[in-house]
Amino acid sequence: MPETLTVTEMARKFADYINRVAYRGERFVLTKGNREVAEIRPLPKGLSYSELREVLTSGPHLDPEDIEQFAKDINEARAELNSLPLRDPWED
Repeated sequence: MPETLTVTEMARKFADYINRVAYRGERFVLTKGNREVAEIRPLPKGLSYSELREVLTSGPHLDPEDIEQFAKDINEARAELNSLPLRDPWED
């Protein structure tokens, strides 16, 4: 459960609270005028490069036929995606 504190208190001891978030993984809910306005929390961590080998070897092992079919499926999906018209994201 995150600790609740005022925006003013956070501002006065900003470095201390950021260190608690970064090094202890603590979370804080900030209030202003008795109203919750923000949450300070650690960002979720991804995997490190050193963990890549373990992740790749922990998955299912495919036989050569399955590998060939998987490669074919990937190539078909790429071809289908490349054939779609480009969409302007600003055009809605």
